[in-house]
Amino acid sequence: MSTTYLPTATAFLPDEPAPVQAALSRRLAVEFIGTFWLVLGGCGSAVLAAGFPKVGIGLLGVSLAFGLTVLTMAFAFGHISGGHFNPAVSLGLWLGGRFSGRFLLPYWAAQVVGGLAGAGLLYVIASGSPTYSSSVNGLAANGYGAASPGGYSLLACFVTETVLTMLFLYIILGATDSRAAKGFGPIAIGLGLTLIHLLSIPVTNTSVNPARSLGPALILGGVALQQVWLFWVAPLLGAALAGGSYQWLTGSEGAEPVASVAQRISRATTTIGDVTTSTPAPRPEA
Repeated sequence: MSTTYLPTATAFLPDEPAPVQAALSRRLAVEFIGTFWLVLGGCGSAVLAAGFPKVGIGLLGVSLAFGLTVLTMAFAFGHISGGHFNPAVSLGLWLGGRFSGRFLLPYWAAQVVGGLAGAGLLYVIASGSPTYSSSVNGLAANGYGAASPGGYSLLACFVTETVLTMLFLYIILGATDSRAAKGFGPIAIGLGLTLIHLLSIPVTNTSVNPARSLGPALILGGVALQQVWLFWVAPLLGAALAGGSYQWLTGSEGAEPVASVAQRISRATTTIGDVTTSTPAPRPEA
């Protein structure tokens, strides 16, 4: 077996397999599944488990649930589709040079349908309880003003969603940069989403993901559907700000797709505190 010599390592490692470019149909399928899981797991934890008598998981548990949905799906399917599961992420990655614009609308469609399917299944499950009422318990829909968990204003909610989505995209772009530590991208992204929820559930119920917002809103209708525009406009704006500025901020060429080439060990260009070459050292004589 051939080997690649890494200048910062003390041993030889087997050559890494070339990344496989999955067919678009497979990428869309896993984007559907990932977004479905995010809505079912994240919103489901809020609706079914957050306030369960005596052993409810509370806001901390819901925040962790959303982070874990992204972390698990990024590890499971990131190497297939890039692990977006979020229209704002797809937009930011395109503007950041990590994703082809010709796939943007198909990804959005798969994500929206996945979010709707997740919300639909959650509604079926929740409706099985005699104490559930969609008007009282909802589906963890997002909102502002009277529909905000803490009664926050439209401006406060718009700023929150815009800034937090921008920071989320910075985390994603940075954690999956070819110069970042390898193999840890999904962990950083999942924990980043957890922190975002810890901060903003009281404000908007946390979106930073238009597909996550649209699914519950379409099923609930009413105020949730009337206000869902904000949870498209603000996250997409935040993602565009991050995607458009990341390369300038970091000097990135933006040539690596998320969770694929950028996370291959042989592409490492930094060590902790040191910048090193990305060109392998000459292989010693056998």
